[in-house]
Amino acid sequence: MTDPIEIFRQEAQELLEQLEASLLDLDGASDGRDLVDTVFRALHTIKGSGAMMGYGSVADFTHDFETAFDRVRNGLVPVSPDLIAVSLAAKDHIRALIETPDRVDPAESERILGDLRHVVDGTDVTATAAPDAPDAVTWRVRFRLAKDAMATGTNPLLLLDELRSLGNATVAALTDTIPPLDEMEADDCHLGWDVTLDTAHPKSTIKEVFMFVIDDMELRIERVEETARSPEPTAPVASPVIAPIAAPIASPEADEPRPERDAAKPGMSLRVAAERLDELMDRVGELVIAQARLTQLAAVSADPNVKSVAEELERLTSGLRDTTMGIRMVPIGSLFGRFRRLVHDLSRSLGKRVDLITAGEGTELDKTMIERLAEPVVHLIRNAIDHGLEGPDERADRGKPATGTLRLVARHAGAEVLVSIIDDGRGLDRDRIRAKAEERGLLAPGTEIADGDLFQFLFHPGFSTAREISAVSGRGVGMDVVKRTVEGLHGGIDIATTPGRGTVVTLRLPLTLAIIDGLLVRVGQGRYVIPLSAVEECVALTLADDTRSKGRSFLNIRDDLVPFMRLRDLFMTNLAPDPHQRVVIVASGDFRVGLVVDQIIGSHQTVIKSLSRLHADVETFSGATILGDGTLALILDVAQLVELGRAREERQGARRLEVA
Repeated sequence: MTDPIEIFRQEAQELLEQLEASLLDLDGASDGRDLVDTVFRALHTIKGSGAMMGYGSVADFTHDFETAFDRVRNGLVPVSPDLIAVSLAAKDHIRALIETPDRVDPAESERILGDLRHVVDGTDVTATAAPDAPDAVTWRVRFRLAKDAMATGTNPLLLLDELRSLGNATVAALTDTIPPLDEMEADDCHLGWDVTLDTAHPKSTIKEVFMFVIDDMELRIERVEETARSPEPTAPVASPVIAPIAAPIASPEADEPRPERDAAKPGMSLRVAAERLDELMDRVGELVIAQARLTQLAAVSADPNVKSVAEELERLTSGLRDTTMGIRMVPIGSLFGRFRRLVHDLSRSLGKRVDLITAGEGTELDKTMIERLAEPVVHLIRNAIDHGLEGPDERADRGKPATGTLRLVARHAGAEVLVSIIDDGRGLDRDRIRAKAEERGLLAPGTEIADGDLFQFLFHPGFSTAREISAVSGRGVGMDVVKRTVEGLHGGIDIATTPGRGTVVTLRLPLTLAIIDGLLVRVGQGRYVIPLSAVEECVALTLADDTRSKGRSFLNIRDDLVPFMRLRDLFMTNLAPDPHQRVVIVASGDFRVGLVVDQIIGSHQTVIKSLSRLHADVETFSGATILGDGTLALILDVAQLVELGRAREERQGARRLEVA
């Protein structure tokens, strides 16, 4: 059975994320009226839900927070960086009140509310507007809740109290639908209410009181002219002359009729636990393996019915796999959005101006990848802001804008997703990194090393070139975590820098860690899988090309020289090569390499199984899969093979230069 408290926490988490995003958007916005309304609605929803679920401390604190922001909404207090900062702190406090209420110090609530009072010009945020304010308007609010409203947790008294908090309210009960005592259900709500409300708040604020129950109730809100006001009843229950709630009210302020609540709503979503998606993915993986077994049996069967069923099952399994994978795919924008607060807080604490720009938010990754990618990107952003970007004065001296730019960019590249963290700061100091590597014994003095390999020393545990250790970074304990996590995702890290211009750190990640389309090949007696999304084309390795390439290992593919590797040599296969070898051209990023195999068997739906810890250091393979006959096939790590091919090409180029 679904726990309503857990549902409240999940919904509150989404509202708090929306609240944080709106507050960050408000910082520097020229016209933030809509954003202020969004903040106010989020606070109002959290307050109402918290009161309904028994989180009184959440409701009380959020009420004071909401009251202060109501002054901002009414234009009495301008939006300022200090207001944004204390509002973000209040948002964090609300999260703590929901997640760990027993650990929250009540004095912390008072401290934050005190800061909030100070920001809004010293006004007590718990004070409400006087009901007899000169701009007050009289409204007549008539509503009747659904019969099962109280059974589902709605307390009408809380709704009436909230209406009273908006101004001077006179409440009368509607008793016209109360059944005889012998027909009355004790759990049903039989009353309606007629409220005359004097308030300076607009109609939308009154309507927000009912936001949790508005789809299942009858509600009429109309403006009442002073001359048409009904006299106040002497007793709230004595109101038999009031018209039934269902009667139409001829008023331009009356609510428009709502569509039937049972009608289909476009874009509806269903909340599903992540564990169930993981279990579904595991079941689909087992189904794919069983389907591969059936396909193999059908291939040697003479029964056409078996072949037909195997083909149909293969089609259905492929569709189910794609659908399941699509459910697990999440736009990377959900990850990028988390870092806006981090950049905001770091820029304030370090006294730097930073403009965060994101691109490629629609690029999708498996949800497991998104979850595990958050920590590495946090470390890279902290380093970029603390060590990469200069302060305003230093940037001015270098002829740069006072505000630094940090870019988060995601894009597809073959079988990978590339996530880049780009800053326009001072860049990496190659000489200092080399000196530190030599000092720690990681590099022999005088050794020739490419920049890309030199910068990889930054990911060694405890390696840091920072002159000063700050509260943000500088101890050299974060970058090794970045590399370990990314490599655990079967990815890699590239670093490029231009002194005085900035640094680009690129994370190369596979699309998924579950099921992929693969190309099954044979090398000697072993079978291997190449991710199909990395394959560009397959060509024959003629005897002439094989003979001519001895010592060079290059193919001429439409006037483009492509280096290739013989997997037989890499895997040390002793059997004689097949007379008709094939070359599979694969790509990683912008670089291509050919893989020479003995036979291309065909496409294969590949369920990725992780390698054991014993084989964790084998960089050539990213995993394994179970074939239809129950044997294992290793999955080639295309990125590592391409990097190996690139290194071979550079070595061969260096030898040719030495000979020349």
